[in-house]
Amino acid sequence: MKEEVFGKLGIIAMKGCEAFANRVDNYLRERRGTDESYLVEVDCPRFGSGEAKGLLKQSVRGLDIMIICDPFNYGVTYKMRGAAIPMTPDEHFADLKRIVGAIEGKARRISVIMPMLYEGRQHKRTNRESLDCAMMLRELEFYGVKNFITFDAHDDRVQNAIPLIGFDNYRPTYQMVKALVKAVPDISFDKEQLIIISPDEGAMGRCMFFSSVAGLDVGMFYKRRDYSRIVDGKNPIVAHEYLGQDLTGKDVIIVDDMISSGDSLFDVAKQIKKRGAKRIFNFATFGLFTNGLEGFDKAYEEGIIDKIFTTNLIYNDPELANKPWYVEVSMCKYVSYIIDTLNHDESISNILDPVKKIHALIDKHTAELGGQMKIEFDSTDN
Repeated sequence: MKEEVFGKLGIIAMKGCEAFANRVDNYLRERRGTDESYLVEVDCPRFGSGEAKGLLKQSVRGLDIMIICDPFNYGVTYKMRGAAIPMTPDEHFADLKRIVGAIEGKARRISVIMPMLYEGRQHKRTNRESLDCAMMLRELEFYGVKNFITFDAHDDRVQNAIPLIGFDNYRPTYQMVKALVKAVPDISFDKEQLIIISPDEGAMGRCMFFSSVAGLDVGMFYKRRDYSRIVDGKNPIVAHEYLGQDLTGKDVIIVDDMISSGDSLFDVAKQIKKRGAKRIFNFATFGLFTNGLEGFDKAYEEGIIDKIFTTNLIYNDPELANKPWYVEVSMCKYVSYIIDTLNHDESISNILDPVKKIHALIDKHTAELGGQMKIEFDSTDN
């Protein structure tokens, strides 16, 4: 069997990733036709002072270890001095290092799957400040990590910090399109009816990829900032200026890597509505919703936003499942495919490039949509 040739697989789920890892494990077992779980049980128990240690509950000697870590899972808490303390990204990262340390180099290979990059937004210097994301990657390289897998990195050039180990950056474009077709059956991929919008300059790259694959036009907003002052650690946005084609009567997809507070999204969506757009959908790989969900409820009620699509790669507020404007995009099967391919030392080129699958999906949907429209027209005519 391939598994025996390339090393037995072991999957470690850091705190908060257990449910996601279980689904990935199920897909892997189904794919490989086995009842044996690949999950490795670990723990990071804490003392009353808040200190912790990494603990392996079984041997990992010779295993090809894949560690799934979500540094942004605020739903995980620990006890310190009798109080429940939500885990911060710093504490999640510290626990990841503890588990890597507990492995003691006994594993055949260690790969880290961190869907949203810890300190990914602190990837470059604009002043006298730290380069946290690069420092994180260098630390993991020092501890013996050989592969690093992430999704929709804020700026994947940060991989230059670790040129001698693997760094793979995946985008959930196909999964987003698939979820859109399912949630909005009447969506048309005709460029006269649908357009891709970048909310800022930073998101333009992913929007251009999306638009070129789907054969759609792209527009852009750029942020005009007030560089004379700093609010909450950044220069405040004065206005969003639009560059692009007429939006009258068109459906719009706003594509970005994350939703944080949602303020920028609301501002952009309002301007799009003022320009005559029909419906507005938002694709964001990561939904942080740092200011809560009330603002999104209001935007939906006012008709500013129709649907928001985010993945389950990071922790999602349980309340989201009941929101009429929210659609979760599951990435569990895709992650299982990535793990299976890496474990067998096979090329990941086909996984990184989903163009053919997207084309096939859009063609199928367009054909089905055309057929439905013809049936409706024929029935009316009769």
